[in-house]
Amino acid sequence: MEQIKHECGIAMVRLLKPLSYYVEKYGSYTYGLDKLYLLMEKQHNRGQEGAGVGCVKLHAEPGEEYIFRERAMGSGAIKDVFASIQDNISNFKIEHPEFKEDYNSYPFIAQTYLGHLRYSTTGRSGISYVHPFLRRNNWKSRNLCLAGNFNLTNVDEVLSFLVRKGQHPRHNADTFLLLEQIGFLLDEEVERLYQKYSSFGYTGQDLNEQIESNLNIETILTEAGKMWDGGFVICGLMGSGDMFTLRDPWGIRPAFYYADDEVVVVASERPVIQTAFNLQQEDVKELLPGQGIIVNRAGDFYIKQLIAPKENKACSFERIYFSRGSDYDIYKERKMLGTQLVPTILKSVDNDLHNTVFSYIPNTAEVAYYGMVEGLENYLNQEKIDRIKACNGDLSDDKLQEILSQRVRFEKIAIKDIKLRTFIAEDNSRNDLATHVYDITYGSIVPHQDNIVIIDDSIVRGTTLKQSIIKMLDRLSPKKIIIVSSSPQIRYPDCYGIDMSRMGEFIAFNAAMELLKERGLQYIIKEVYLKCKEQVNSPKEDVVNYVKEIYAPFTQEEISAKIAQMVTSSDVKAEVEIVFQTIEDLHKSCPDHTGDWYFSGDYPTAGGNRLVNFAFINYIEGKDSRFVE
Repeated sequence: MEQIKHECGIAMVRLLKPLSYYVEKYGSYTYGLDKLYLLMEKQHNRGQEGAGVGCVKLHAEPGEEYIFRERAMGSGAIKDVFASIQDNISNFKIEHPEFKEDYNSYPFIAQTYLGHLRYSTTGRSGISYVHPFLRRNNWKSRNLCLAGNFNLTNVDEVLSFLVRKGQHPRHNADTFLLLEQIGFLLDEEVERLYQKYSSFGYTGQDLNEQIESNLNIETILTEAGKMWDGGFVICGLMGSGDMFTLRDPWGIRPAFYYADDEVVVVASERPVIQTAFNLQQEDVKELLPGQGIIVNRAGDFYIKQLIAPKENKACSFERIYFSRGSDYDIYKERKMLGTQLVPTILKSVDNDLHNTVFSYIPNTAEVAYYGMVEGLENYLNQEKIDRIKACNGDLSDDKLQEILSQRVRFEKIAIKDIKLRTFIAEDNSRNDLATHVYDITYGSIVPHQDNIVIIDDSIVRGTTLKQSIIKMLDRLSPKKIIIVSSSPQIRYPDCYGIDMSRMGEFIAFNAAMELLKERGLQYIIKEVYLKCKEQVNSPKEDVVNYVKEIYAPFTQEEISAKIAQMVTSSDVKAEVEIVFQTIEDLHKSCPDHTGDWYFSGDYPTAGGNRLVNFAFINYIEGKDSRFVE
């Protein structure tokens, strides 16, 4: 219902054969580019603010360009990037017709590719923030192209590391700092190899060959990664042709890979690799927490545990909302999320299925809706069996027909209409226009008699509920409106790659704060603020999430009831109820993705506790910044 900007998408392609192999077998010298495009386009859901592509040629001669990068901004960034790449190739053909068959000479025709899709989760925007980031040097082995799906909670510590090493970083954003940190360690590795092979008598290109053939990427990643606190999948491409991907030890951010004798591929989601390469589910593997995949310039690749794995805290929001629902497991899990809600829904409508119509918020909650309907049908079938058994054989044809004709009533009630352009409207008329973002199907219920149950995947701010959904549904004159969230109440900010960083954005938090004030418990707010302030200068490992105390006096049902009151305008005539998934049922539905900090406040890393406290301090002090200024 309310779009949440979230973690980015990555795509990495390494061709393991000479380019001529792909021309002969697939009839295209753009095989690698075509696959990269598919991987990125199929992950369009993961980033619509920007996109970028980087590549390295393996066999360039001195004096020839071997690193290429193209970036663009906006929702059409993928198309713009690849259109520009095609223009580069076409222009090169025109300017250098003698190279017609020498595909190695074309710009962006390479063996190694790194693609990225960006959503800003820190409020920073502009082309300079679009990945891949590039660190250039005249030594091929010291060049570094970096992209990732990550947010670090301890950028101050990485900054301090670089300063202690004598550097003066020009920016404190985590992407810039990671580029410099890995780049610094890469420089040290190259220098080590330079001294080693120089002492053996190697010089010139022979010396470069020894350096590029013996880079220890493992050591670089292990040394850098052990300092990072946060969720991350980091991908890198060296000028030497070495490539890598490293996943965080908690498994917060996702990564999948496929490898055969032709190609090594990494992406943020499994089905995009399946689709791009026509693979079965079991062909695509998940990169496990703390693991890295390394491909050297010779094309040799391996998986290695580079950081000791921590407790599994894979992001459950990936399963609820972010990842494509075409994944085999995610589809089943989202259906289960809907099924788990059936007992609570039945209670809300007093088991009156005859006078209840079920629907969903278009697109976002469709799969959970299927699970909900399936669960309701199972319930109703059992009811039919019980009624038939209760007749003890004394059952007329009419009675049997009446029992068997019972159905779960479902309709497409809500319709996502065009995105209305309200930017030129006055404030009052803008709110009025916002009510029409969704439309309704008139005649889909019996006025003043039917309940409406409508499921969504999550409720964050409640703004769309109040300004649009509930008002539109009320026009049908239902007896009761039940809004069902397939996710639990979002109570805490994310700091690992989802754009949910301000406490005041959460309707559940605002509801808890209102309840504290209504019940004369304002002292809790002050106490939590003071406790958070006392921890500002504490090491992150010692920080406690005291914001949990804001919610402690209330049950989930009490907060849900307050939310319902807050999102119901005075002109709404129907009774409104909000039903949320429980955290327990979330884990039953998604057992392998236990990361639930935005619901529970149980952050997997020490930096998470520090940042949630900063978010609360910023809220109390009226600051609009994301976490630490």
